[in-house]
Amino acid sequence: MAIDVIEWTDQTGDAIVHRWPQYGQADISMGAQLTVRESQAAVFFRDGKALDTFAPGRHTLTTGNLPLLERIINIPFGGNTPFQAEVYFVNMRTFTNLKWGTPVPVIFRDDELGAVRLRAYGLFTMRIDDPQLFVNKVVGTEHRYDTETVAAWLRDFIISRFNDMLGTTLESVFDLASKYDELGAATKARLTSDFRNYGMVLEDFLIDAITPPDEVNEMIDERSRMGAVGDMQKFTQYRTAQAIGDLAKSDGGGGGAASTGAGLGLGLTMAQMFSQALNPQQQAQAQQAAGGAAAAGTTTCPQGHVVQQGAKFCPECGARMPEQPSTCPNGHPVPPGAKFCPECGARMG
Repeated sequence: MAIDVIEWTDQTGDAIVHRWPQYGQADISMGAQLTVRESQAAVFFRDGKALDTFAPGRHTLTTGNLPLLERIINIPFGGNTPFQAEVYFVNMRTFTNLKWGTPVPVIFRDDELGAVRLRAYGLFTMRIDDPQLFVNKVVGTEHRYDTETVAAWLRDFIISRFNDMLGTTLESVFDLASKYDELGAATKARLTSDFRNYGMVLEDFLIDAITPPDEVNEMIDERSRMGAVGDMQKFTQYRTAQAIGDLAKSDGGGGGAASTGAGLGLGLTMAQMFSQALNPQQQAQAQQAAGGAAAAGTTTCPQGHVVQQGAKFCPECGARMPEQPSTCPNGHPVPPGAKFCPECGARMG
């Protein structure tokens, strides 16, 4: 018996293509009603050849809208002889929330960390633009094609283009946060021609996350903590002083004055040790000052040897040291051998 009504409704919400009938061909009466709903297109096949594509609406199948049928229908019977054919209903709506992701980590050469393995995942949105091209190139003779099947097939294209863009757009994983939009737009541009070759349009391409391994994340966290500290020397001195204060407070609950004093003494000793260890520049300056003070109590003989102040002969060469001017009790300079100060008259000796 010939079919008079041809239609299809998607009960699952994820079907992209539905073949009617599912297998083989069906006898269709000339004048049968083909109903194509909104967001659908119907590709009419006869003997494996696409005869026409029908837009949304109700269509009466005649030789007027299927002129090629006139050659295959038994004209002597008034053009009413049933003929065999199949119809592919294509869902033309936009399919959202399609997921993509790297099945294995991608090796990325980071400018700061070296080779790093990255995983990435996100969403994309697509729709069918040329139903006849899509059916001929992708669906073939399958009786049903759903979003999961298409997404799994498209992921290979997405990962390949994404890897190319990752290497040319990103320099370091530390720049990931500011590169998501740029990387997503570049990958979408590369994928546009791939999708059109199969009758599809890539509406949106989003990157949800690009994540390095846990050990690399720990390294990034350590670097962030070091950056937050700033001046490590000042930070350590502050923490040392804080520890001393905590140590003193810990004996305030009845430990006694002796233990408190011992704790404070220990804290002061620790502070001094940390100060010396963390302030090598100041320590060097102190040593230089001490050396200068020691050097202030010496002089040199006529031959250039170092001689203690007040010595009459050089211990190195025996040269007689010139007499140095002395001072009176009031601090005025007095010539050698004088018995009274020429300034204030104070008696010498």
